[in-house]
Amino acid sequence: MDGIKYAVFTEKSIRLLGNNKYTSNVESGSTRTEIKHWIELFFGVKVIAMNSHRLPGKGRRMGPIMGHTMHYRHMIITLQPGYSIPPLIEKRT
Repeated sequence: MDGIKYAVFTEKSIRLLGNNKYTSNVESGSTRTEIKHWIELFFGVKVIAMNSHRLPGKGRRMGPIMGHTMHYRHMIITLQPGYSIPPLIEKRT
């Protein structure tokens, strides 16, 4: 599970949860088959489809030097009907 960074929770990703689609950011060097295997093995679900695109790193300035953050890959994972991934972050009381 080293390749999966974190789940993404935006308006669009929450709307996609109704269609059994989950959104996460993964390492840019990870392949689609690796991510699919990790998700099926770790969560015990069946993956139908995976859509991905690479996002560029953002520019960051430290004084006169301009740098950038690492780029990453954005994945939308579609599961078979009847399967779901439990919430990754639980609220503690």
